[in-house]
Amino acid sequence: MKSVVITGASTGIGRATAEYLAGRAWRVFAGVRKQADGDTLKAANPDVHPLILDVTKPNQIAAAANEVATHLGGEKLGGLVNNAGVAKIGPLALQPLDEIRQHFDINVLGLLASVQGFAPLLGMDTERTGPAGRIINISSFGGRMAPPFLSAYSATKHAVESLTDSLRRELVMFGIDAICIAPGAVKTPIWDKAEEDEKREPYANTRWAEPVRKFTKGFLDAGENGWPAEDIAKIIETALSDPAPKAHYAAGPEKLVNYSIARRLPKRMLDKGFARRFGMEPPE
Repeated sequence: MKSVVITGASTGIGRATAEYLAGRAWRVFAGVRKQADGDTLKAANPDVHPLILDVTKPNQIAAAANEVATHLGGEKLGGLVNNAGVAKIGPLALQPLDEIRQHFDINVLGLLASVQGFAPLLGMDTERTGPAGRIINISSFGGRMAPPFLSAYSATKHAVESLTDSLRRELVMFGIDAICIAPGAVKTPIWDKAEEDEKREPYANTRWAEPVRKFTKGFLDAGENGWPAEDIAKIIETALSDPAPKAHYAAGPEKLVNYSIARRLPKRMLDKGFARRFGMEPPE
């Protein structure tokens, strides 16, 4: 039976992926931070096995890996989906450093800690039987193009893109693959927190007040009209099971405009476009 560990499975892409894969004969280990979230997930999906797993806590990663190892016996783990993440909006010149550190602690170091914790099960332990597993890292369109005000999040996703390439090139000797999936606008509760931040208006008394409001509104509107998380779950299964998977999957609405074209435009042209859109033209 194919097996997979998913971090950040309480809501959004993580939960949708857990439910989707469980319905397609995968043995799913769903990482959640709270027991109540695990109980809710288990009640709705009896085939899902919740794990208490905060990716910033090494002891929880070790305990979760041991629990998964017990269930697997001597078999290898089929996949690790690193989905846990945080995103908060703000201008870099003012955003609290503790908030920025939180992005890196969860989105980058937490991801890498999870890889190190589960890598033996994926195939680094050559005594285990079966095919080597795959690492699926959830990136973002922001991992290739850096918009204003989503700077900390985007920086972590740039790091995730780089780490994924390095992991793939280093783990090849064990047969372990590493793949990035970069969703665009997706309907997911991660943006509900951005809406809560908007209501507090932490930058209301700064020169960025109106640009941040415009950006946040556009960002939340895009999420409201984005892809269902279940569509990303289908792409994740493809990355986990395709005999010849891509190294990188871009997924989401308006991929041509927001990803392909935007990446090819000169940076100065993008700078001017962002400045006009959010009312940040330079002084004359």
